[in-house]
Amino acid sequence: MNYYSNIYKPTAKNLNKSVKLLKEGQLIGIPTETVYGLGSIANSDKAVKKIYKLKKRPSRNPIIVHFKDLKSIQSETMTNKYLKKLYKKFSPGPITYVLKLKKNSKISKLLLNKNKHIACRVPKNKIFLKILKKLNKPIAAPSANISNRVSPTTAFHVHDEFKNKINVIIDGGSSNVGIESTVIDLTKKPKLLREGFITQKKISNLLQIKVKKSNIINTSPGQSLLHYSPGIPVYLNRKIPKKNGALLVFGKSQIKSNDLFYLSRKRSLTEASKKLYQLLRKIKKNGYKNISVTPIPNKDIGVAINDRLKRSAK
Repeated sequence: MNYYSNIYKPTAKNLNKSVKLLKEGQLIGIPTETVYGLGSIANSDKAVKKIYKLKKRPSRNPIIVHFKDLKSIQSETMTNKYLKKLYKKFSPGPITYVLKLKKNSKISKLLLNKNKHIACRVPKNKIFLKILKKLNKPIAAPSANISNRVSPTTAFHVHDEFKNKINVIIDGGSSNVGIESTVIDLTKKPKLLREGFITQKKISNLLQIKVKKSNIINTSPGQSLLHYSPGIPVYLNRKIPKKNGALLVFGKSQIKSNDLFYLSRKRSLTEASKKLYQLLRKIKKNGYKNISVTPIPNKDIGVAINDRLKRSAK
């Protein structure tokens, strides 16, 4: 059995240790309901630079900042007529709001997009919320992986990415959602910047306006064309595996092979979302040379799953 010296259970003592490290400008691995994050205190340029360096993340790629509640978001951002309504329905949860930052904000400008707007989220994960409340400051936390690779959904995935380069990784079990948050730009008329568990249709219905998609690069995290890559070729809409490859299956398959990995036998998009990154990692780790994926319905959260797969296939 492998011994992970930097993976800790979420006890009060270990959460206090995490907060201490954050205050000192160190990085920690944090569970969220979407994927695991690589966290630093958000008001320190020095700490934020460590995230970019460790992830090998391009400096032009903005980072989501996590807050403990709506009031703390509003204390750092300009008044927005859409925010309160969306927050009441969907937050805390897997949705991120891009907002205009107040001029007197102490949050590091390195985290902002090219328009100097900030991406804000309140996570639903109880462990992350406890850390945010103990720290009483926002936390910058992109996914805890090397840039463009598959996001981690367990503490052990984070360790696979960074080994002991992080002093503390808090183990919160497997992420419930399994893919990154929906990102909605609220700086003008609402626009969808990244697909996620909270769908475009749900947002449009709540706001009673047609929310369109925006593909302007570097407005939001997760927009680069090559992203979420397992490090081997990915082929979409296939029915059989390629040579030396695995087949990722949604639903049932007539093929009898040890090279099949099931996202969901019962055709549950929620289950497929939760298992997607875990299986991409497992297939690569098992030594396969490529991954073929059977068709996935392009509806509800399936739109977000297909978005991730298309970017991984680039």
